Amino acid sequence: MFQKVAARRLLSQTVVEQIEQAIKDKILGPGMRLPSEMELCKSFGVSRTAVREALRMLSARGLVKIEKGKGMFINTLSAAAVTDPLRLYLSMNYEKVFVLDVIRARQAIEPSIAAVAAAQRTDDDILKLRQDVEELRNASEDYLQLAGLDMTFHLDIARASQNPLMPLIIDPIHRLMPEIKSSVYATVEHARESALEWHSRITERIVAADAPGARDTMAEHLRIAEEHARQMLQAQSRKSKESAG
Repeated sequence: MFQKVAARRLLSQTVVEQIEQAIKDKILGPGMRLPSEMELCKSFGVSRTAVREALRMLSARGLVKIEKGKGMFINTLSAAAVTDPLRLYLSMNYEKVFVLDVIRARQAIEPSIAAVAAAQRTDDDILKLRQDVEELRNASEDYLQLAGLDMTFHLDIARASQNPLMPLIIDPIHRLMPEIKSSVYATVEHARESALEWHSRITERIVAADAPGARDTMAEHLRIAEEHARQMLQAQSRKSKESAG
């Protein structure tokens, strides 16, 4: 299955690449047990240190699951394993100024996703979107909970597009939103009522299979979301100046 590793390259990285390729080629599949460390050392012609380092890297990527006393297994790759690194990168490299950048990214992407969802949605998708609207309507005043429900609605629209790439594209962006959205709910009067109104309108257009209407309604919803974000940032700026004074 594997080839001897050339010494001129970083040994552990080459081991990672070969195991990763075996997974891509479906030679190794979810739940399959990897050979033991000693067997891998023999197959690759490398030291145990190189194999252990490679397994740590594969585990960190979510490709391999190490179960103490049982062995090493190929993991079932989840969406979170794909989106978590990007979410972490964005959250570590951008400060509060990223608030408007996040919303503008959504403005560029989500209206088109809503249009596709209107054309492709199933009865189950319609049911889920209506449930999302009702959950937002009946939720408590917990701002983080409200933010979570808000983002769930938008992610379910992406799922309704029937394109598996859409949720993967927007999920890292949406996972930056709870702190932003909860601050908006806490700061901007009637922000919750506005979200509920526009979520209902977007759902109506998707249910009606009105792709242009879904696109335009989502665009207007996100334009208002940008206004609310600006109001929140201005309120935070005033509060910061007052505290400094």
